[in-house]
Amino acid sequence: MFTVYDVNKNEFTQVEEPDPSLTYTYADYLKWDFEERLELFRGRIFKLSAPNTRHQVIAGDIFVAVKNFLGKQKCQAFIAPFDVRLPVKNRKKDNEVTTVVQPDLCVVCDDSKIDARGCCGAPDLVIEILSPGNTKKEVKLKYELYEEAGVKEYWIIYPEEQNVVVFTLNENNKYSPAVFYAGNDAVKAKCIPGFTIELNDIFTN
Repeated sequence: MFTVYDVNKNEFTQVEEPDPSLTYTYADYLKWDFEERLELFRGRIFKLSAPNTRHQVIAGDIFVAVKNFLGKQKCQAFIAPFDVRLPVKNRKKDNEVTTVVQPDLCVVCDDSKIDARGCCGAPDLVIEILSPGNTKKEVKLKYELYEEAGVKEYWIIYPEEQNVVVFTLNENNKYSPAVFYAGNDAVKAKCIPGFTIELNDIFTN
């Protein structure tokens, strides 16, 4: 049994398993043991769709490229499943964090954010590779969450369309208008100086 706060009834209640209509925290998330991978968006449950083969190949190729480039640099690259907690206003306790995501790839340059359970705080770079099961609502919510948390650079990769959309934080801590890459373009990571990846290398498989 889990004790959770029901924002609709303004009271605590006990449930056998997560209820999509309720609001949860990272403390609740740690207690769950489900076959499906879950994320929390401001306390709401989102089930992750199973990635297809192409998704996994692209994720693996980019991860290897980033990992090899970083070498022994301070920045570290991580591939899903890897929990990233996104606290709001420095509320970092387990029962205060209501957003937990599993980006396909992320790069973290502040090692104080890394602990045994993943990352607590905004990664410098987040890369999400869309699958057929991704919804427009999910894409929009993640954009808002990453911007709010202060993720400096956010890539969305569209395998079917074979293009990449990149957002970077400006001086107002808002994402600048999207930059689109397609065809023979190369994407340069601003938060990883010197790292470039050719789209032809991403979409060859």
